[in-house]
Amino acid sequence: MESGDLKVFQAVAREGSISKAAKSLHYVQTNVTNRIQQLERQLNTQLFYRTNRGIKLTAAGESLLKDADRILQLLHQAQTSAQLTDLPKGPLRVGSLETAAAVHLPKFFAAYYERYPEVNLSLSTGDTHTLVQNVLHYELDGAFVYGPVVHEDLKQIAVFQEELVLVSNERESALQNKLQKPILFLAAGCSHRQKIKSFLEEEGITTDKIIEFGTLEAIIGAVAAGMGVSFLPASACRYFKNRENIYLHELPSGFRNMNISFIYRRDLFLTAAFEKMRVELEGISVFEKMRE
Repeated sequence: MESGDLKVFQAVAREGSISKAAKSLHYVQTNVTNRIQQLERQLNTQLFYRTNRGIKLTAAGESLLKDADRILQLLHQAQTSAQLTDLPKGPLRVGSLETAAAVHLPKFFAAYYERYPEVNLSLSTGDTHTLVQNVLHYELDGAFVYGPVVHEDLKQIAVFQEELVLVSNERESALQNKLQKPILFLAAGCSHRQKIKSFLEEEGITTDKIIEFGTLEAIIGAVAAGMGVSFLPASACRYFKNRENIYLHELPSGFRNMNISFIYRRDLFLTAAFEKMRVELEGISVFEKMRE
């Protein structure tokens, strides 16, 4: 068994599909299929159930996935440990909510990279649930998510406070009228849907008119065109402050506050690159720079 086989197995297990795993790995689909079949022959056990709706891990597959996550993380740690010096360098894999990546992080990472140019920083975006799972499975060193996150294997640093607002293309109209329009969400994993659902219930609004978009830019454009309304962090909306027909409306105090935390595993191997970033995130001066 090779580490490459485990990476392929891990990708298939995460994606729940041979074709999706092949795409994420940039492999030919038949190559992924052959690697999985070869791994099952080596272990003399079935790792997946094959159905018309995709594939699902068997009990043996579930067990192997836990081991694969840890083995691949240990290999990553061995690589970074061999490169370890007092000078931050090497890979640093960070995830973030799209809104935080667009609004809060550019200045921070620009300053960080200027100080530590030998760090190979990668930043990927996703929703809170996906990012938490990626951190737990050692696929990311850390991530900026909506918090607080309660999990025994995670540590977290509260880094930003956000204000959730209603976004519409009307300056003056009753709240109830605005909420009759379709609600535009940022993908299926929108992290504050439960908060929005509670708000709508309090306002006596029930709606199945929900439209999902892949990017923040697409939502803003759709709101400006009158397609519907959305609930977004105020800072992200001000990023589009020059757009016409975009108006922000304050929500009741019980629904407007949102916190963004930086999470990482308790057992994470702390490289110099990661430790420098962690310390700076805890520093007051960093937050002051971000607010400029």
